[in-house]
Amino acid sequence: MAMLLREALGDSLRRVRTQQGRTLREVSTGARVSLGYLSEVERGQKEASSELLAAICDALDVEIADLLLDVGNAMRPAETMTPEVAEAGLTATKVVIPAPAGRRDATALAAA
Repeated sequence: MAMLLREALGDSLRRVRTQQGRTLREVSTGARVSLGYLSEVERGQKEASSELLAAICDALDVEIADLLLDVGNAMRPAETMTPEVAEAGLTATKVVIPAPAGRRDATALAAA
């Protein structure tokens, strides 16, 4: 089973916090969120809203974009990366998300 986004976010947040040598209490106070809720977010049990994620990132003094890049790399299957790309922490493939069926005509008209 694939890793859930909330689990990857929690892992990444916990890694940043522990690398900084900070406690859950310190970060929860800085982010103005309960210690229990932050713990659940870190364990991947709760889905953090964008506002909460921004507050936690502010408390950790980390850019939300950097956190999301880390999460994206953690969720990428290892077989899609060459060893050089994996070591550099870069992505190896381009992600293409097709438009919903009803939107294809609107996209074509907008391009015309």
